[in-house]
Amino acid sequence: MAGTQTATERKPIPDHVPAELVYDAKVTEGAEFLAAPHKYMAELHQKAPPIYFDPGSEHRPPAWQLLKYEDAYFALRKPEYFTTFGSGPFPRDPENYWRILPLEVDPPEHRKYRAIVDPLVTPKAIMAMEARIRVLANELIDKIVDKGECEFAKDFGRPLPVGVFLDLMGLPRDMMDEFVRWAMGLLHAQNRDVAVQVMAEVTEYLNKVIAEKKANPDEFLVSAIANGRPGGEPMDARETFGFVFFVFIAGLDTVFATLNNIWVWLAENPDRRQEIIDSPDNINNIVEELLRVFTVTFSGRGLIQDVEIRGVKMKKGDRVTSILPACNYDPEIFPNPTEVNFQRPRKPILAFAGGVHSCMGAHLARLEIKICLQEWLKRIPDFDLKPGAKIEYWPGGVVGPKDVPLVW
Repeated sequence: MAGTQTATERKPIPDHVPAELVYDAKVTEGAEFLAAPHKYMAELHQKAPPIYFDPGSEHRPPAWQLLKYEDAYFALRKPEYFTTFGSGPFPRDPENYWRILPLEVDPPEHRKYRAIVDPLVTPKAIMAMEARIRVLANELIDKIVDKGECEFAKDFGRPLPVGVFLDLMGLPRDMMDEFVRWAMGLLHAQNRDVAVQVMAEVTEYLNKVIAEKKANPDEFLVSAIANGRPGGEPMDARETFGFVFFVFIAGLDTVFATLNNIWVWLAENPDRRQEIIDSPDNINNIVEELLRVFTVTFSGRGLIQDVEIRGVKMKKGDRVTSILPACNYDPEIFPNPTEVNFQRPRKPILAFAGGVHSCMGAHLARLEIKICLQEWLKRIPDFDLKPGAKIEYWPGGVVGPKDVPLVW
């Protein structure tokens, strides 16, 4: 309820926050959110103030929350007000603190880091991966097509994007299960002890990989970072680790979650599956609309000076989170926002954030989703959720179902 705290007090509400703007939405972890997260975030436009103050929890720091597209667009593109420093949720040793690069670096410094990896993720570079992605998609389908059922998340939704990303990184696919375990521990465990243990394992592994790539450079992403020279100077060990860690963790969960969300919807909407099959020339608009409807991440910032938006006065030091899935349901920007409309006029969506910190993997994500739709629907056009299946969602900062059991 707006203006109230829950029974167990967490941190005091700052004095400059009006009581009527306090709203404990429990986004990422509340029972109502986890029951149907995208429906819940769409309905926040009717339930909550457009800018409200979340009092936080054990897992969420207190922060202003932005629901409106226009406000998030502003926050994502105004680094003179909104810094990304400290926005990463992962546990780090304060005595040996490292920044998550290039995420936690503001302009103009940000550009020199981003320039190291941009050549590997341009549209041209990503399109060169198309044939390999189609081969992998069909290899995965080969294993399940005659069985008449699968657990989509395990059999297709996870191995395809993770396999593709490990190829891009230059890391071995045979460690996929270990990488997945690490991603789950860092992104969804909701347990600091687990996260700290996993972080120690990831740190040990990545430091070994970085050393190997420095000794034996190759044409892949980790090597480009390990041997990169932002601004002409080599990075120190903490910079290199923070950069490799970011691209490592960023590639393990977001497309996976997006595919799982989409396939639940496809299983429940056979007429819309047929619409996709019957509209091959509209595939790019279809992908964009599905990305809008099933956006899976949020974007956190910290204020480095006071700012006022919609009459709400926020102070230097406040945390601010753009609820990107809700922003993509803003009815002022996307009429009838919960309708999946493949003919919707194209407008920039916020699935990949925006501004200088827009997701470097956006071109790859779009291509992967396009190929998955095309190849799966070509070979398994009719499928349903397994009878009796209950779709449950992971808590945490990437929104997606735990399991997607399918039958055909």
